[in-house]
Amino acid sequence: MFAKHTVLAAAALLAAASANAQVGATADVGTTGVGFHVVVPMETYLNGRFGANYFKHNFSKTSGQVDYDIKGKLQTFDVLFDWYLNEGSNFHLTGGLVYNGNKFNAKARPNGAGAYAINGNLYSAADVGLLTGRIDYRKAAPYAGIGWGNALAPNSRWTSNIDLGVFYQGNPNVQLASIGCTTSQTVCKALASDVAVERQLLRDDMNSTKLYPVVRVSIGYKF
Repeated sequence: MFAKHTVLAAAALLAAASANAQVGATADVGTTGVGFHVVVPMETYLNGRFGANYFKHNFSKTSGQVDYDIKGKLQTFDVLFDWYLNEGSNFHLTGGLVYNGNKFNAKARPNGAGAYAINGNLYSAADVGLLTGRIDYRKAAPYAGIGWGNALAPNSRWTSNIDLGVFYQGNPNVQLASIGCTTSQTVCKALASDVAVERQLLRDDMNSTKLYPVVRVSIGYKF
């Protein structure tokens, strides 16, 4: 739903820009991945930006005593507004809203002895089966930041821009489960209880990502 409204907002911005026969486009790279933005004038000191960013990020992480292979997909859509403090200034304050599609899939790895230490208890790989999880965040994330550059600068077709900011993802939604426990019901029940504790540990470790940092550089062209 948010993505649909984002597209409609972008269409409105472009329609407003067409009346002024002025629109800019940027190619971006940074902590949000690679992306693009369309830039349109709103008021004398205010530009609107609409864009999308994407990146795949795979890494390893240890939480508690469990090692995970994590496959991440960073995918965001921006509706941002740049306020320039005075005419001709490149410095701007930025606020807006980000549709946050960032998510991570986690798969636990057994240790060198072929076992898992879950909540301090050892389980064989055969007992655990697959220990997998998923991490995602709230979809609507407010953004605040500062920047230098203006894709609609009057004195040049080609421009550059730097963004420094954060968007608020909130507490992570963490799912973690053991799939394929084939041992006794008693062991499987104890395993499920320990996995629930491990899920909370993983959630606590991921709380540091509530605020997602944005460092982005762009090259722009004004049409």
